[in-house]
Amino acid sequence: MTKRMVIMLVAVAIVFGGVFGFQVLKAVMIKRFFAAMGSPPQTVSAAKAGYSNWQPRIEAIGSLRAVKGADLSLETSGVVESITFNSGDDVKKGALLLKLRSADDVAKLHSLQAMADLSDINYERDQKQFKMQAVSQATLDTDAANLKNAQAQVAQQQAIIDKKFLLAPFAGHLGIRAVDLGQYLGAGTVIVTLQALDPIFVDFFVPQQSVDQIRLSQSVTVKVDAFKDQTFDGEISAINPKVDTASRNVQVRATLKNPDHKLLPGMYATVDIATGAPHDYITLPQTAITYNPYGDTVYVVDSKNAADGKSKLVARQTFVTTGPTRGDQIAVLKGINDGDLIVTAGQIKLHNGSTVLIDNSVTPTADAAPIPIDR
Repeated sequence: MTKRMVIMLVAVAIVFGGVFGFQVLKAVMIKRFFAAMGSPPQTVSAAKAGYSNWQPRIEAIGSLRAVKGADLSLETSGVVESITFNSGDDVKKGALLLKLRSADDVAKLHSLQAMADLSDINYERDQKQFKMQAVSQATLDTDAANLKNAQAQVAQQQAIIDKKFLLAPFAGHLGIRAVDLGQYLGAGTVIVTLQALDPIFVDFFVPQQSVDQIRLSQSVTVKVDAFKDQTFDGEISAINPKVDTASRNVQVRATLKNPDHKLLPGMYATVDIATGAPHDYITLPQTAITYNPYGDTVYVVDSKNAADGKSKLVARQTFVTTGPTRGDQIAVLKGINDGDLIVTAGQIKLHNGSTVLIDNSVTPTADAAPIPIDR
């Protein structure tokens, strides 16, 4: 009985030992299989980090305004008798532009002038008679008052006539004529716009925290959509001494030379103001940065030796401190070194230690001053 029991226990031990050994062997083989297989390398684009020169700037949006500009009109009504300008003319200050019909006003002026002349004659005659004591002082005073009254009426009528002549209040460039010969004009009807285009102002706003970075005569560079490949230089000519309480911005005005009259009042403009001394920063495309609540990161590509002796590229995640941006570029203040190979696209597929393949056939843009392309 004892012999049978021993044989049975030995057989059970052999069976269980075989099962346990098989499971251990299977686990080891599975581990070796997955270790040998590994994760496939991920295809990314990458670029070397390098220093570039950064000029601190303030960017603002503004609009152009003429140094002198007005929509010309007359303060009296009447019928247009003559027009002495053409649309788009350049005129000098005081040039006659338009005249309303004024024959009846001129006739009345002549009548009043005749009365004034008569009053003057009577006054001179009574002055002589007063010296001979032929008239009283009261008569002489009445004649003097009548003369002044007549002269005032003449001046008043002359002013009424002058209001029917439109003169250029300053030298400038005329716009499109809005009235025609023989047309009846009501008081205040716009006849034409007159704009002094050289020089020209650009008005813009800067935040209050940037006020200490701007000053009078500081250089500015202006771009407008109409001339995308051209910049216009100017300088700051005025700074508003009051901060807007609604936006906490300060209005600034710069003056630009405009000899070709390319810039027109009302144009939308982008203003760049160079501030401070330039700096050298390590520069990357903005797509290289992964923004997270706990910190910004990039993937640095390192070369490592594999088990088979061949080298492979491995992505290493590292935290960085970012600085200012310009266009598609961003400055990196801490975290990477000059010459490091940085992943610029495809980070979403990576984790720390991922094997990568670099394919730069398609790379993200990294232009300091990108220009939108119409599709």
